[in-house]
Amino acid sequence: DYKILLGIEHNNLVGDSIQLEKNTYTAFEKMRKAALKDGIKIKIVSGFRDFDRQKMIWNSKFKKFTTEYNLSPIDAINEIIRFSTIPGTSRHHWGTEIDVIDEDFKNEKNPLISDKYESGGIFHKLKKWMDMNAKEYGFHLTYDNEPNRKGFEYEPWHYSYLPVSKKYLSKFLEIDIVEVISKVDIKDNINDSKINEILKNLYNTNYFSLINIS
Repeated sequence: DYKILLGIEHNNLVGDSIQLEKNTYTAFEKMRKAALKDGIKIKIVSGFRDFDRQKMIWNSKFKKFTTEYNLSPIDAINEIIRFSTIPGTSRHHWGTEIDVIDEDFKNEKNPLISDKYESGGIFHKLKKWMDMNAKEYGFHLTYDNEPNRKGFEYEPWHYSYLPVSKKYLSKFLEIDIVEVISKVDIKDNINDSKINEILKNLYNTNYFSLINIS
């Protein structure tokens, strides 16, 4: 059902304040407990994100960039898509994606900054553990720092539960996303040509290439 792919509906979620697709949740709990034995406290700061939440994020950023930073609408959109995407096209709609931090630093302001995951950063120990162990539990880094990769910038905090996400992705690729989103009132501040440009960009990124990982 395309409504599940776009985050409009979802009937397979578990969890409290942060929800995940049930198989993703089970796998994460196994990984979290294993990390804890090694002194690493993995905390999810973003899991399932529905369509309306993504739309709110999009429009909030658009307003900020056009009013506070005086960017033109096109420049604002280009700034947004460095890290965010059009409502209906976020992997977080599937409940298979997690953004993670170290719980010991849960009060850190603006935690999702790549430098904080590198050597000397507060989340470096977490990142090292994830690099060594995450794939064992089915979690793969979605937006890596491969220099030739196009699209969203490096996100060392964003992991995908591949056993399920690749199935969602396969179904997602079958739908005419431009046609679908044109019918569900998400085109605030976006025209059809810009939608096509953004989606073409996404097709050339790790967003889609993860489906090829066995």
